[in-house]
Amino acid sequence: MNKTICLDFDGVIHSYQQKFTTPETIPDPPVPGAFDFINECLDHGYLVAVFSTRSKTESGVRAMIQWFKDNGCKDTEFISFPTDKPMAILYIDDRAFEFRGVFPRMEWLDRFKPWNKQ
Repeated sequence: MNKTICLDFDGVIHSYQQKFTTPETIPDPPVPGAFDFINECLDHGYLVAVFSTRSKTESGVRAMIQWFKDNGCKDTEFISFPTDKPMAILYIDDRAFEFRGVFPRMEWLDRFKPWNKQ
């Protein structure tokens, strides 16, 4: 398997401060350090894949690519935007639970909030 890092878009790269409206509407700025992290991954030989619920539509993928460019990340040709969840050695998502063989308790599920909603 290649060295792919899969990053969720909303809440990991896009700060996702406003409510989701459409796959093509991306109103908020980047999470601080997001582009630096992506560049560091690329510099260290990792492949970077950006995946999102927006990836379901071609217009959603185009909107993400345009958002990267509009926010100062011009080298999008080195980042992939797959339409299906890619194989990766690591997934970084703001709404994830690291599974280590034990399922979360219901109390944890009931209290869960992503980092930017706490």
